[in-house]
Amino acid sequence: MLVIDENGQKLGILVRSEALRIAEFRNLDLVNISPMSKPVVCKIMDYGKYRFEMIKKEKEAKKNQTQKIVKVKEVKLSQTIDVGDVNTRLKQTREFLSKGDKVKVSIKMFGRQMAHPEISVQVLEDFFSKLEDVAVLEKKPTGEGRITYMMLAPIVKK
Repeated sequence: MLVIDENGQKLGILVRSEALRIAEFRNLDLVNISPMSKPVVCKIMDYGKYRFEMIKKEKEAKKNQTQKIVKVKEVKLSQTIDVGDVNTRLKQTREFLSKGDKVKVSIKMFGRQMAHPEISVQVLEDFFSKLEDVAVLEKKPTGEGRITYMMLAPIVKK
């Protein structure tokens, strides 16, 4: 196997036992870098330190990631929702939007409410009208069976 020391110097082609002895003498580890090549390439290094640096680089790369992962949060309303509950949901929705998340606002209809889906659409439109300063309507209120929903996205600041 071809052995490389911790400074990047080639030690040459050595027997496994000899390479392990050198690594042990230097209080380091023998790490198999390229097991499929001919000859097999191994490196003498401090493996714990190497793993620590790799994890640190990954965290730094995630922190410097240019694209933000967008989450979709859901806020549920009802046709008969009262003013206090609406204000609570508005506060939650503003918080989600300020963090950059999209918000799905939905209303599930039960029983006789199914006869008047236009009330659900009106509740959703009123809800959005109170959020126009922080949100953009990504998908208008639409109904799918018992559920009427709309999608809100945060306003992109330039």
